[in-house]
Amino acid sequence: MKIFQEIHQDTTSKARLGLLTLGHGQVETPVFMPVGTNGTVKGMFHEDVKKIGYTLILGNTYHLYLRPGLEVLSQFGGLHSFSNWDGNLLTDSGGFQVFSLSGLRKIGEKGVTFQSHIDGSKHIFTPESVVDTQRVIGSDIAMCLDVCTPPEIDHRAATEAMHITHAWAKRALDHRTQLAGDFKGNLFGIVQGNFYEDLRKQSAEFFNEMDFPGIAIGGLSVGETSEQFTHFLQYTADLVTREKPRYVMGIGSPDYILEAVENGIDMFDCVLATRMARNGAVFTDDGVVTLKKAIHKFDQHPIEEGCTCRACTQYSRAYMHHMVKTGEMLGGMLATEHNLTYFYRLMQQIRLAIRENRFASFKRDYLARFYAK
Repeated sequence: MKIFQEIHQDTTSKARLGLLTLGHGQVETPVFMPVGTNGTVKGMFHEDVKKIGYTLILGNTYHLYLRPGLEVLSQFGGLHSFSNWDGNLLTDSGGFQVFSLSGLRKIGEKGVTFQSHIDGSKHIFTPESVVDTQRVIGSDIAMCLDVCTPPEIDHRAATEAMHITHAWAKRALDHRTQLAGDFKGNLFGIVQGNFYEDLRKQSAEFFNEMDFPGIAIGGLSVGETSEQFTHFLQYTADLVTREKPRYVMGIGSPDYILEAVENGIDMFDCVLATRMARNGAVFTDDGVVTLKKAIHKFDQHPIEEGCTCRACTQYSRAYMHHMVKTGEMLGGMLATEHNLTYFYRLMQQIRLAIRENRFASFKRDYLARFYAK
């Protein structure tokens, strides 16, 4: 099923405009997606997330599987109803979270056995069960279970992980097909191959031939150097078909976002904007502002002139400094709204630059200002 339409190709780069058609409405691309791990974007009402302009957010399969659990979600008819979110929902496979558990998990051909980080109880994710879990959640975009690997492993280990990812992807797609109308979401495959060009090429070719409506480029932003990220992003993106939406998971800094867009990536997400906000760090066109610093104690200006968020239209930097220094939860909430507003506006500017065939100059000028300090 085709869910993506390319609208315009920038003449100065590989950046492109597109339109995703999903179960809860259309989404313009390139798109940044806020992360709502447990069924909420931390510190935000869903209505405010929607008011900013977001129509696609993330949920986390691993965390939602453990809490509140599938029985609760099933009783409420899925996460949309349970959390009162009427926009689109993408859920990851839980593969990265299980990868992060390290000594608490064991990967085999059948699936991955792991211990809950909450109570130590044992569970198993299989390609089929992860699809079933995301069906209960009601995901508009669901991700295949994959094997995520760190950058330092050798070629043999990377090859084995890639082959397991491919076998799991085929099983997941077969299961999705068997479910037919019982699963209304779109299942995406995930290219792996670690930091080896031959494996990346093999994995991209494998997924290009599979009947997935979208393809993610996995195994990036997992601790590699920025040089490795840039090279393997560009190398892999050039190999993945342009006929489908392309998604890079876990990137959220302006330089990585712009690098992804320049290479034709349509979708990305990260907890960075919201996590930094809860720690008193906010984004502006002139770089990141740390609100805890004493320099803001008497500052009557907003975080950023012209910003439409509540932090900027109703409060001063001095008040935000006070909220953060005293640990008031309102400080984190206001900072979160500001950061999400900032990234939404950044994506609007990016899409306009692509439409006007000036993305390359936009990227250069933006980064020169943002990282000028």
